[in-house]
Amino acid sequence: MKHDTIIIGAGIVGLAAALKILEKNPDRKLLILEKEDTIAKHQTGNNSGVIHSGIYYKPGSLKAVNCRKGYKQLISFCDEQNIKYEICGKVIVAASEDQHQQLDKLFERGTANGLENLRRLSGEEVNEIEPHVNATGGIFVPQTGIIDYKDVCEKLKAIIESKGGEIIFNEKIKNIIKGNDELTIESERNQYRSKYLISCAGLQSDRVAKLTESGLDIRIVPFRGEYYKLVPDKRELVKSLIYPVPDPAFPFLGVHFTRMIDGEVEAGPNAVLAFKREGYSKFSFNAKDTFDTFTYPGFLKVMSKHFAMGLGEFHRSFSKDAFVKALQKLIPSITKDDLVPGGAGVRAQACDRNGGLLDDFRIIENKNIFHVCNAPSPAATSSLSIGEHIAGRLLSRIND
Repeated sequence: MKHDTIIIGAGIVGLAAALKILEKNPDRKLLILEKEDTIAKHQTGNNSGVIHSGIYYKPGSLKAVNCRKGYKQLISFCDEQNIKYEICGKVIVAASEDQHQQLDKLFERGTANGLENLRRLSGEEVNEIEPHVNATGGIFVPQTGIIDYKDVCEKLKAIIESKGGEIIFNEKIKNIIKGNDELTIESERNQYRSKYLISCAGLQSDRVAKLTESGLDIRIVPFRGEYYKLVPDKRELVKSLIYPVPDPAFPFLGVHFTRMIDGEVEAGPNAVLAFKREGYSKFSFNAKDTFDTFTYPGFLKVMSKHFAMGLGEFHRSFSKDAFVKALQKLIPSITKDDLVPGGAGVRAQACDRNGGLLDDFRIIENKNIFHVCNAPSPAATSSLSIGEHIAGRLLSRIND
């Protein structure tokens, strides 16, 4: 089973990388190995389906650059492939005057990232767009949209296979052996050989990377995001997407309201520490995952810095009243009876030894191996740009 390129992981980033490689070099023998029984099983398939604009990210960062490039590529791809999406826009809402300075910084950042037609809003102007919101000011971001990323992945899979790429499911990687000119990738069932390897393993990215990078000094810390949904007769409270001003000290955007492409409205997510990397319920537990989190010095530093916030997230996880209280900061008329349980996703958040929660994408290159070690939101929006970057770097190595 010898291939030119093997990709580990059939989430949206792995699939996008495969597509871009085959577009640039159609003759490459490419294989994707996926440990689950289908594509987009974890982060890709459990996110809220937002097409992100790029307003939040530090200008010049990988997130900022790839989000803007990926946004344009994603829209073009959806138009070409007849994938349903909607550019509905969103409002970022200040609930009090003391948040206006942060709003100004976001507006400046969005402008620096090339977003056009951003609008700084008064509270009254926010209510012209979202009548039920409590706001002293806001920003309207016209580029934000909604989509089902599983639909994108299904189309990516079909195109990859039509171009000769192969996907094998139920192949959990156990070892990677470096040879002089090729790699041997061992799963629980088979061995595969390849000249080049790209790892897009999401929630398992650090573990896969450590199979070849013994000095890797980051650890994936899983955070579960739980959602409620608005009951059907309350969906009119949300016209598009409503976000709070984010806390700059924490790499999450806060609970918000998202109108989905299917017409439903999600409320959330929180960001609660998960005790299982792929655990989607409050009581999911895995001993190894928990041990790996709590024995990592970087996480202990994170916990010491954000202990109060972490407790608050746990409280919201187990208390619907607390969750509703957070949502009422945006829409005061929301009540417990307006919400029914929704889904949950788990975010793979990389943490370094010094207690830093990595904010930017992180791709590690080493000769003929590429590890995508941190690709949180907006990775789905950015996926085609990330895939193009990886494909370009891979082919430059081949041509050296």
